[in-house]
Amino acid sequence: MEWITPENLIAVGTALVGVLVTFAVVWIDRFSPQRKRLGYRVQLNTPLHREENQDSEVTTVREGQVVGMATPTDGSTLVLLRIENDRELDISSEDYGASTDPHGLKITFGERTVQGVVATIPSAWDSVREDLERSPKLGRNGNAVLVPKVALERGQYFKLLVQLSGGVADRDIKIDGSLQGGSIRRNRSTTPDEKPPRFSPTARNVTLVLTACVVALAALIVREQNPPPIGCARGTLTLTGSTAFAPALRAAAKQYEEDCEGSTVAVDVHGSTAGIRELAQAGPEKGAVIAFSDGRKPGGFPELRENRVAVSLFSVVVNDGIPLDDLTLDQIRRVYRGEIRNWGELVPGLDQPVLLISRDANSGTRQVFQRRVLHRNEPANSSQDCQTSDDPESKVIRCELDSTEQVLATVAKLPGALGYSELRATDGRKGLHRVAVDGRRPVVDEIGASPYPYREIEYAYTWGLPRTDSLTSSFLTYLRSGRGQDVIGAHGHLPCSTPKGLKVCGEE
Repeated sequence: MEWITPENLIAVGTALVGVLVTFAVVWIDRFSPQRKRLGYRVQLNTPLHREENQDSEVTTVREGQVVGMATPTDGSTLVLLRIENDRELDISSEDYGASTDPHGLKITFGERTVQGVVATIPSAWDSVREDLERSPKLGRNGNAVLVPKVALERGQYFKLLVQLSGGVADRDIKIDGSLQGGSIRRNRSTTPDEKPPRFSPTARNVTLVLTACVVALAALIVREQNPPPIGCARGTLTLTGSTAFAPALRAAAKQYEEDCEGSTVAVDVHGSTAGIRELAQAGPEKGAVIAFSDGRKPGGFPELRENRVAVSLFSVVVNDGIPLDDLTLDQIRRVYRGEIRNWGELVPGLDQPVLLISRDANSGTRQVFQRRVLHRNEPANSSQDCQTSDDPESKVIRCELDSTEQVLATVAKLPGALGYSELRATDGRKGLHRVAVDGRRPVVDEIGASPYPYREIEYAYTWGLPRTDSLTSSFLTYLRSGRGQDVIGAHGHLPCSTPKGLKVCGEE
């Protein structure tokens, strides 16, 4: 390469040395390799004495309201703990380590019994308050205070005022818990409410100027660079909505996190309609959320902005005991109208009742099936066990399940069962097989040319137009880029951003 010259190598070396020195200062200053840290410190540890003939309780003030605690006895102690995010990265509720205990932290006070505990939070931090109030709530058990998994952004904190049965030394106050990619430890701050600066103003300015100069020097001298294909963003993003698109989303989220350090992309799907409602309820104040939907959102959510991401294929599946490889649209519709109730009407000599295994009303896969194949709604749910009818007036035996995985497992298990699924979810399944529709099979390469009906566009919805520098915008761009296209294509979908995908998605 042309830029590899002695001068350029010296310049790059100088830049690397300057950057490494800067990182070394930060490293030494923090004495920790962890990038996330939950810090805590004792701000108050004082005994309580109850005056004779006094019936009053100890009280504290939380958001302008007086909250009572247990009536003190001689020897009782009040301890005030401050728990804070004292690192640069946000801490989400998912960062707390896996545990059979639903709480995130357990605070113990030696052998002292916890008689009461209250939390105080600055009024502007509604999300912290909601986490503390959400089940499992802040509570106590013997000598321990149980704290929920509280998400804390950089600089956020909350305080716990704890009443104990007796005195306790600061060193005996311990917090048990774990933080993925980080640690939980006492911090080094010595002031009651503010941490001292890590650097003096002079040291900080010199470090920043040195780093800027050496990086600028390298950028000026090196004449050829390969910039990253997309702009990465830090923070936490939640992907919700379509279960059919979930495997592709999980793979894309994992790849994005690997490519963009400092980002956390969680996938939590419960169905297309449920995802749209969750996004609408979350609004702009509840963090970054993208809801994915099989097809367009229902009406009534004008604040949500849509992005076309991919075309997904779906398949009708039957139990292997049914020797059918193809069904016409008319036959499928007659089955769901209850006009065909036994497979013997389609397969001479076979006596097997038809069992319809369906998804719940929040499912985008079901909505696509109704819209693209049936041209009507499915009949009412008539069975709890998917084998026997609970409604004597129903023409069909039909049950509803919560996930595609449950649908496929049930179709494979029950003779005579018929259901539907996202195409790739059926790969390698035993006990069931796909059936063609009017002689057409779901083939990704034939999208746009084949009249195969059971397909739909995957839409990504955001609350309003996301900022260009946000993680939401960055991830959507990633899905449209080469790397994201590869992930979507590998999971059996046609990306809308490809030349063929642009044509197909534009025609829908």
